[in-house]
Amino acid sequence: MLSDYLPVLCQVLIVIGFAAAVLILSVVCGRSAKRNATKDIAYECGMLPIGDGAPRFSVKFYLVAMLFVIFDIEVVFMYPWALQFRDLVKQSPVALVSMAGFAGTLAIAYVYALKKGALNWNA
Repeated sequence: MLSDYLPVLCQVLIVIGFAAAVLILSVVCGRSAKRNATKDIAYECGMLPIGDGAPRFSVKFYLVAMLFVIFDIEVVFMYPWALQFRDLVKQSPVALVSMAGFAGTLAIAYVYALKKGALNWNA
């Protein structure tokens, strides 16, 4: 039984050894480099890093991005179900009812987002 886990243990030891070796090598090689103030500042495509790093985005941008991810995941769940639809319905109509509940929940969420104005860019 223990011999079944020997390859996994060897792989874990190799990974830990490699990670430690790379970290130690970076520290050793990093000390030999000459440092100055110019090398220590952040590189910003030739621009001096003065002022704010990034512009502020509207909260609506993030809200629309999250809604996109939610409805994109809906398609990820529905696609395999649609491919197996005939076999699932032959076995049991519960598959159709469960997907209708899933789609109904998402439809309610979509209507809620519309009512709250989450998709209205003018506001």
